[in-house]
Amino acid sequence: MADLIVNGGKPLSGTVVPSGNKNSVLPILCSTLLVDEPVTITNVPDITDLDKLVSFLRAQGSRIDWDRSAGTMRVDHAGFQNHLAGGELPQDMRSTVLLYPGLLRRLGRISLASNAKGCSLGVREIDPHLEVLRALGAEIHEGDPLAITLPSGFRGARHWLDYTSVTVTENFLMAAALAGGTSTLINAASEPHVQDLCAALLAMGAKVTGIGTSRLEVTGVARLHGATVSVSTDYHEIVTFLALGAITGGEVRVERSLPHHFDLITRAFGKLGVIVEHEGLTARVRSGQRLVIETPFTSNLLPKIEAAPWPYFSVDLLPVMIALSTRAEGTIHFWNKVYENGFAWMPELAKFGAHIVVSDPHRILVFGRRPLRPAVVDSPYVIRAAVALTMVAASIPGRSVVRNAEIIKRAHPRFVENLRSLGADLEWT
Repeated sequence: MADLIVNGGKPLSGTVVPSGNKNSVLPILCSTLLVDEPVTITNVPDITDLDKLVSFLRAQGSRIDWDRSAGTMRVDHAGFQNHLAGGELPQDMRSTVLLYPGLLRRLGRISLASNAKGCSLGVREIDPHLEVLRALGAEIHEGDPLAITLPSGFRGARHWLDYTSVTVTENFLMAAALAGGTSTLINAASEPHVQDLCAALLAMGAKVTGIGTSRLEVTGVARLHGATVSVSTDYHEIVTFLALGAITGGEVRVERSLPHHFDLITRAFGKLGVIVEHEGLTARVRSGQRLVIETPFTSNLLPKIEAAPWPYFSVDLLPVMIALSTRAEGTIHFWNKVYENGFAWMPELAKFGAHIVVSDPHRILVFGRRPLRPAVVDSPYVIRAAVALTMVAASIPGRSVVRNAEIIKRAHPRFVENLRSLGADLEWT
């Protein structure tokens, strides 16, 4: 794993264009397995997770023409083999679960040797995926390996999720798109990347209603067709670049900023004293902002930022706000309602001198504006935690090292290059 050397203490300023959303492009690429005609995807980010998925599909006989510089990808599954070339599904990427509907449609049977890997935030169970696929006509055969078969194609059904899950919702959408009859999912995820997948499926001829809500209805069609679909801007990167400007005292403008998704995000910035301005499709933080944690009207309660499935404040953005809060005056409470290990990296943040109390696995208190110092820290296998540690390092004069930061490349293809364009002094080693 590569380390990041950060020489911090410099205000970051300038204009930056974020990449496409990792969490959109992976399910969109998997959904092309539902189509027998070529599909073109635009605004494709050059990320390591996508490399793995592309390698798997090419090994199966798919033709994928990826112009990395232009950010376009043409996918044609005409030569897709009727068996798994390696004998089993790849187990080194979390997006493996998103292959289930497309592979069942093409192969009729898949075997699961072990759970797919992801990050270290907590357990990623496959049971909800199996439940929704079984509801839509798949059969589950217990054993080692566990097998999923689709003897008679997908069929429409009504299903109510135990909890809101992005990838389970995406698997429902892909399976239901070609199911006989109408399918309804209650307690569905509604994140921007789920909306992206819906838009892609619509472009391919699917019939989906309820997009952006917790209730999705899909009327199955006999076949989907080729199309040109687009990956939306990564709102995680938008927030990261704005926060980097704020934490270093610089002025950063982010283009293609998705203002329609930013109401709650802008308010979260405001709780830390950061004003985010939106001008059309450009978001900006001005230089010289004094970071002061907002006092709530209910004065006997601590201010808080709580994260849960969309349309709550995104849990993936919580580490960025935690990093920013270490530089803000005051005390604030953070509540992660999703992952049981979401705060396991707090000891690394404390190496910089940050004052943090871990109340329980889901809640912490940050006492801001304490003196911070350069440090050598170890990033966990969590993308946003690695980003947050880099943010704090960039705000501190002197040389810091973020070890094992290479996980950032899973989601941010030009992270170092973009930060350098804003004036940061950092490099991979």
